[in-house]
Amino acid sequence: MGITKNRQSDEVIARMAQKAFPKKQMEACKELTEGMCNAAYLVTFTDGSKSIVKIASGDGKGLMSNEVNMMQAEVEAMRIVRKHNAVKVAEVYYYDTSHTICDGNYFFMEVLEGKSCSSLGDTLTEEEKSRINYEAGQIERNITSICGEKFGFLGEKKRYEKLFYFFHQMISNVLSDAKKKEVDLGISADEVLQQLVQHKPYFEEVTQPVLVHWDMWEGNIFIKDKHVSGIIDWERAVWGEAFIDDRFRRASRNQDFLRGYGQEEFSEAEQKRIYWYDVLLYLTMMTEGAYREYEDDGQYQWAKPMFEASWKELVS
Repeated sequence: MGITKNRQSDEVIARMAQKAFPKKQMEACKELTEGMCNAAYLVTFTDGSKSIVKIASGDGKGLMSNEVNMMQAEVEAMRIVRKHNAVKVAEVYYYDTSHTICDGNYFFMEVLEGKSCSSLGDTLTEEEKSRINYEAGQIERNITSICGEKFGFLGEKKRYEKLFYFFHQMISNVLSDAKKKEVDLGISADEVLQQLVQHKPYFEEVTQPVLVHWDMWEGNIFIKDKHVSGIIDWERAVWGEAFIDDRFRRASRNQDFLRGYGQEEFSEAEQKRIYWYDVLLYLTMMTEGAYREYEDDGQYQWAKPMFEASWKELVS
């Protein structure tokens, strides 16, 4: 597991819980291990109630340049989604940025009912998976119906008037990250950026920023009674274009999801942008291991041919 997980002792978590819930007493806590970035614990109180606490990295070690104030982004995204009632998300009970108890920001939130779709695995039938993907598409449409004023990361104040300039910054960030860690991308940064500038007209038609989860893979989709019961892990949320979300990527896109979203075909410009979002993801995955200090390079080895296939489509 990567080095971004800011694990805390039971004693520290008890103090955090006491500050958040002064009238309650923690009975037990259990680490939740599915997430890849922040540390998370299920906290049980003596009155039988429960809450989940998520803890951000204290020193920022292991984070990449596009991972901007992710805990702030997550809290903000969940509050926006709850306000618009776009999909079931956890209520944030308490958010602390004081660093008086631990060195990272943290928040306590509601425990959503259900289990992650990825954890259910083969227990779901093909019909159930089809329905879940369809529901995920409907939820994607609901989320991306929430409009913003300008493009950018939720975790920072900087905003971009046009999608192209925001995306150019995102691509530049990951290329710079790769260079710092001497990651072999199999392509030069100049070639990528030159191609992106040539494709600038494809981005011009997108004028309305919308809320995008960005990481709505199966691990972040909660299932109860064989239906989607909620969406978790909003720390990567951006004001961007819907197609940047993980569900539109080469490895995860499927017709059931697209039917639920309400769009099964794409224009040339839309398809070019989708390939660019593929490129961003796979470049990020190729580089991430060098920052997270993963035990092996399995993610890099999986992502590199995915990047090469997307790049071939992009420049053809």
